[in-house]
Amino acid sequence: MARLMLGRTLERICKGVLLLCLLHFLIMMILYFDVYTQRFDLFSRFNNGRNGSRGAANNGGTVAAGGHHFYFYNLSRPNATLAGYLAAGEQLLPSAKPSPKPLPPCPEIPPGLVGRLLIEFSSQMTMERVQKENPNVTDGGRYTPPDCRPRWKVAIIIPFRHRDNHLKYWLHYLHPILRRQKIHYGIYIINQLGEETFNRAKLLNVGYTETLKDGEYDCFIFSDVDLIPMDDRNLYHCYDQPRHFAIAMDKFGFRLPYAGYFGGVSGLSRKQFLKINGFPNEYWGWGGEDDDIYNRITLNGMKVSRPDVRIGRYRMIKHERDKHNEPNPQRFNKIQNTKNTMRRDGISSLTYRLVQVKRFPLYTNISVEIGKPPPRPFKG
Repeated sequence: MARLMLGRTLERICKGVLLLCLLHFLIMMILYFDVYTQRFDLFSRFNNGRNGSRGAANNGGTVAAGGHHFYFYNLSRPNATLAGYLAAGEQLLPSAKPSPKPLPPCPEIPPGLVGRLLIEFSSQMTMERVQKENPNVTDGGRYTPPDCRPRWKVAIIIPFRHRDNHLKYWLHYLHPILRRQKIHYGIYIINQLGEETFNRAKLLNVGYTETLKDGEYDCFIFSDVDLIPMDDRNLYHCYDQPRHFAIAMDKFGFRLPYAGYFGGVSGLSRKQFLKINGFPNEYWGWGGEDDDIYNRITLNGMKVSRPDVRIGRYRMIKHERDKHNEPNPQRFNKIQNTKNTMRRDGISSLTYRLVQVKRFPLYTNISVEIGKPPPRPFKG
């Protein structure tokens, strides 16, 4: 009887163990079936996306024709977790670069201005020295503030011939001043080739035309190469009215020589320049063109604006009068006829031949041929 009871107990135990084994087998089959289903889904997606980028597929993803990236993960890999695959996917997905923060507008009165400056021309000056002093100026003599958005894009135009020594001093002083004034600017030397009579105003018209081919300038400052401002608060940008900067030169005892004087350094916006038809082309030799420009401004309903006399002070580099730039004997007669000539003589009638444009580290040189003066009428 005891043996019969023991046999039945062993039989029940064996059935229980067999049932557990069968249950374990069923669970394992379910798990393996789930894994192989995922792997089959992976291969089917891979085959459907073979037209995508092979490089992306090697990194666990494909690229659709529209440029979208799809990534597939093998969850049957040992020690792999879903969180780990998601982290890897975040690294593979293209990251959007944050857009740069827009720069604030440059202040109307820059905080780094010095004020009154000591200007002297006794020390020897070289282009190498000036270039070392201005490492932030880019090729062609261009600069833009790195920390703010400039209010004006200024082309500074210099009529030029045989003044290389003066140019060194001008660049030495003006580049640091202009950078402190927080303006976007470019320096353009308009070089008259040949030895014909000099024509300052026509070179300025050429400068206006050529600088617009090089940049989207909206302000134009016309400066003689021998004039250096003595105060960096004399801001080189454009104003509501045409601007006369050099109102107090040392050669005039730091005073305005007469009310209609507009010489040395002046500035006009693009709109103002076109309103007066630019500058006259017919003033060959020294003198008269500045007064003609002043007349054009007033005849077109505008007024000349000027800085305070204590700020608009300039030093002139002393020099002998240039050859082929003798005083123009016809200048007084021409000045009296500005009203009759300004519509036909100006930027609308400009003719010249561009010979060369060459960029130097501190300025852009534009060499041109502008012709020669017409023969003077014979006095019988």
